[in-house]
Amino acid sequence: MFSNGYGFVVDYLAEILRSLRNHDYSDQYAQHFNLVSDISTRDKDGINKTFSGLMKILFPHKEATEKEIEEVLQFAIEGRKRVKDQLMKIDSTYAAVRFAYRQNDGKKIIHVKNLEEEEYPQYFSSSSGEESDTAKDEQGSDQPQTSDDVIEKQLELKERQVIVKENQRGLTFDKLFCPYFKDTKKITVTDSYIRIFYQIRNLMEFLETIAKFKPKDDEVKVHLITVEDEFKGPQQIEFFMKIQENCAIAGVQFTWEFDQIQTLHARHIVTDHGWKILLDRGLDIFQHYEMNGSFSLSNRLQQYRSCKAFEITYLKVDD
Repeated sequence: MFSNGYGFVVDYLAEILRSLRNHDYSDQYAQHFNLVSDISTRDKDGINKTFSGLMKILFPHKEATEKEIEEVLQFAIEGRKRVKDQLMKIDSTYAAVRFAYRQNDGKKIIHVKNLEEEEYPQYFSSSSGEESDTAKDEQGSDQPQTSDDVIEKQLELKERQVIVKENQRGLTFDKLFCPYFKDTKKITVTDSYIRIFYQIRNLMEFLETIAKFKPKDDEVKVHLITVEDEFKGPQQIEFFMKIQENCAIAGVQFTWEFDQIQTLHARHIVTDHGWKILLDRGLDIFQHYEMNGSFSLSNRLQQYRSCKAFEITYLKVDD
């Protein structure tokens, strides 16, 4: 092997991995989480083995944070759940299992679902053992909800959190924002990363959403607070001017300002009637897609794009 620097010889790395087989990392999540009692011993063994193997590879030094441990645990539970879901389809005598875990403080139960179940719930059996517990959570739990759970109920306009998984489809700006923009006259978008073309295109699609759903005879002011691009500032301003000119036709008055001290890190949307929407990724929620593909549905319709993992939080603030 030719190399310009130091590296592991394959035999040496293989020996490390072989020696790790004698170690058990399955207890690493016990200090933060515990599996619900519904999960059988065989299912727990499968989860623990997958968790232990992933931890050995990712965190052999055992210095993972609680968030990192939870992510690995969710992955391990989902892997076992996929096996059990297929077994239940093959043999109806298998009992339904609630694949979930709780924090050690006992206050919150987190149900684990796979991506297909999130996107196409109509094709999954309602006897999965989660229905009754979900109903309980709706009554008294502050557990974050998945996007499909929330989108159907957004007309209630409650404070809530939506968690979107990596590669999830079906999300649009229309679904995420429109119910919270009803009757608003001014919207302020704060996002330091509206600089290059695809980010500015996301902004334009956001303004299209406002134009589609606002009352025909009303005007809505949209003000952007962002950071000027160090290298392509003139082009950035040119794009904003084009957006301003074209949106005015639809009754959307677009303005912008640059954060001069460049300390802006927050990403949120605030309306003039009391809602603040926190976006950890700003408007940059979609995976790469072919923007020049005239015949590509993902180019034309947001619901056919894969999403990046992100969270969105809706908060009611003082008017």
